[in-house]
Amino acid sequence: MMFELKNVTRRFGKKTAVDSVTLDIPQGQMVGIIGRSGAGKSTLLRMINRLQEPTSGSIHFAGVEVSSLRGQALRNWQRDCAMIFQQFNLVPRLDVLTNVMLGRLNHRSTAMSLLGLFSREERIHAIAALERLGIEQTALQMAGTLSGGQQQRVAIARALMQNPKMVLADEPIASLDPLNAKIVMDALRDINEREGITVITNLHTLDTARNYCERIVGMAAGRVVFDGKPSELTAEAVKQIYGTDKDGAGIDETMTSTSINVPAAAAANQSAGLQPLALAGL
Repeated sequence: MMFELKNVTRRFGKKTAVDSVTLDIPQGQMVGIIGRSGAGKSTLLRMINRLQEPTSGSIHFAGVEVSSLRGQALRNWQRDCAMIFQQFNLVPRLDVLTNVMLGRLNHRSTAMSLLGLFSREERIHAIAALERLGIEQTALQMAGTLSGGQQQRVAIARALMQNPKMVLADEPIASLDPLNAKIVMDALRDINEREGITVITNLHTLDTARNYCERIVGMAAGRVVFDGKPSELTAEAVKQIYGTDKDGAGIDETMTSTSINVPAAAAANQSAGLQPLALAGL
């Protein structure tokens, strides 16, 4: 069940968004991809799911060349490789339960999908997915009435309905507050650990990548410049991924923290009327 990217490149005109990326990811890993905006992270995930085509190179899963699939075989891959987006991609005017059951579309006939006919088993499965994410009470609400954190959990429940072999999450916590970010990341880790499903997620926050991912891939200018364990993500590696300022200093990681804990020093500053750095960007 090895997943492989072999010299995958994507160009948009003269711009190279992803540049000769080669990765081997065993089944069951939770991988965080980090890097600056424009580093190629989202384009890479979209190529894996085949929402965008590689300009060159190939993508393989369990010995099948995913990058050459067409027709029903491609639809089957997009069913097996569930995608979770930053902007949730729910249908606001449909209730939550129906949004979750839409994850079954690639398992069903076209006629049943067009008629919106879902079986009792599919409804039970959808409710169970919502219960697992702690939002079963929202089942009959319109999706557009939910908070951002709730909508992202609905999107995860919809992905679970696909019975995927891999989950891709494109900046799943970028628009969430720290508490909802933790809930969403806990859910993704639970899917990874309980089902043994490979999870690949793009992240902007280094502490989140370190805390949740067993492997971190750092991208810069479309290339992989770091690939290792969280413990190997040193200050020098972070500089290689994110670059430095005009004085040669690296980024201040506290400015990208999603932590809701206030360290002692920060608490002292807060009592003195100063905003703690760890919360400054929230």
